[in-house]
Amino acid sequence: MADQVPKVAVVTGGGSGIGLATCERLRSEGFRLGVFDLDPAGASEAAGDGLGLGVDVAVAGEVSEAFAAVEEALGPVEVLINNAGITGSLEATRLHETPIDEWDRVMGVNVRGAYLCSRAALSSMVPRRSGHIITVASVAGMDPFPGRSAYSVSKAAALLLARSIALDYAGDGIRSNAVCPGMAETPMTKWRLDQPDLRAAIEAGIPIGRVAQPEEIAEAISLLASGRLSYMTGHGLVVDGGWSLR
Repeated sequence: MADQVPKVAVVTGGGSGIGLATCERLRSEGFRLGVFDLDPAGASEAAGDGLGLGVDVAVAGEVSEAFAAVEEALGPVEVLINNAGITGSLEATRLHETPIDEWDRVMGVNVRGAYLCSRAALSSMVPRRSGHIITVASVAGMDPFPGRSAYSVSKAAALLLARSIALDYAGDGIRSNAVCPGMAETPMTKWRLDQPDLRAAIEAGIPIGRVAQPEEIAEAISLLASGRLSYMTGHGLVVDGGWSLR
């Protein structure tokens, strides 16, 4: 029997944190990867024998060029993982205290970026009548984090984007789901978790009693990417150690 051709997946924000753990997991499962990250060296390392590119997912031209490059080098993109995201600076707090440019920056990456990448992926998935888009949202998009308005709203939008795609493209053979992590130990959360008192307060609110490791979120993403849950679409898979049960 001929060898099976590896699936091609694009992972955005793949140079660190959950994105890097996801790349490592997908490579171990035989995927060939196109990895987008603001850090081209990090993207290239995460991609292994795939293609790593320096991409700002909020810039339409960069996204279009990157998808074209991946398809030329690796073949059709069968799985897109919209992982690139930011929480915003310390100024991105309560709504009236968040500067407009900081609000726009968070929305630009977390919402516009997911839209642009999904749009680019769908343009080739629709004619092939096959594909799966997985968007990394957050439990903050379901139950807002206090003092993090821009982030919470952006993740609610990301979750609804995943559900909207699921509804509109099911007839084209395309599925769309989201993964909603709670607090995970990544470079993005390091400034909080490195403060012992703040870390203790966060973990006290998690029934399991600790924050997640990136590999634990990557496990959920890889399960969706595997195709084993082939009847699931429009779902937000919560992986939060029980935080949302409080």
